[in-house]
Amino acid sequence: MTDPISLLGYRFFQYALLGGSVAALVCALIGVFVILRKESMIGDGVAHISFGGIALGLFLGVNPLITALIVAVLGVLAIGYMRRHGLAQSDSAIAVMLAVGFSTGLILISLAGGFNVDLFSYLFGSILTISTTDLLIVTGLGLVSLAVVGVFYKELLSITFDEEASRLMGVPVGLLSTILNILVAVTIVLSIKVVGMILVAALLVIPGLAALQLGMNFRDTVIAAILFGIISVVVGVFTSALFNVATSGVIVFTLVAFFLATAAWRRLT
Repeated sequence: MTDPISLLGYRFFQYALLGGSVAALVCALIGVFVILRKESMIGDGVAHISFGGIALGLFLGVNPLITALIVAVLGVLAIGYMRRHGLAQSDSAIAVMLAVGFSTGLILISLAGGFNVDLFSYLFGSILTISTTDLLIVTGLGLVSLAVVGVFYKELLSITFDEEASRLMGVPVGLLSTILNILVAVTIVLSIKVVGMILVAALLVIPGLAALQLGMNFRDTVIAAILFGIISVVVGVFTSALFNVATSGVIVFTLVAFFLATAAWRRLT
């Protein structure tokens, strides 16, 4: 077992903590909006859609996070289009695009000659291998997401708690819903290296669920969710480095522990 303090001197460890914290912060923030709008499954759907983007990036030899972002954004726009035009309900639209994204990825993998180590790192996460380029992409996407939420904070809050009243007041509900869905796509992509496509929905949803058990106002709930997310990432990174276990598994396990603890506290108070 390595000395925990000495790990902070390694660049790969610093990148893991920084990239993971940025991803956890943005996931927790966007996740609270998603949960309150009862659209939690879109996170899992977009994660599977991005699988096609990851496979495309590996197939073309470009950074998979960039192609995953493009495919994920196109996916959520297609979901929104199907919902607005009555082609499919929300869950059905997500299922259709999930199938398209995942099947596209499988086709590209077969053309490339099968699975490889790079693809598995995106499937299950590989936070300790975050490169400088990955960190720049994650940080850039995180800052853009925070800026968008800051600009449209009041409007997003309005459509989250009362969409019909917001529409009557002239708030562009359709546009803001699309913006929020795009933010979900961005959030999913910046979290892929942290916990992988398989578990990324957990990083989006569980911190907010845990924070909501505390019965606080919206602002404090978001702050609590962010703290739960960042603490879980830090615990996961240190635990994986010290004991050679899967980082993504420890992160999600810690998040679930927070949720169970806050749920128990709510029952007892």
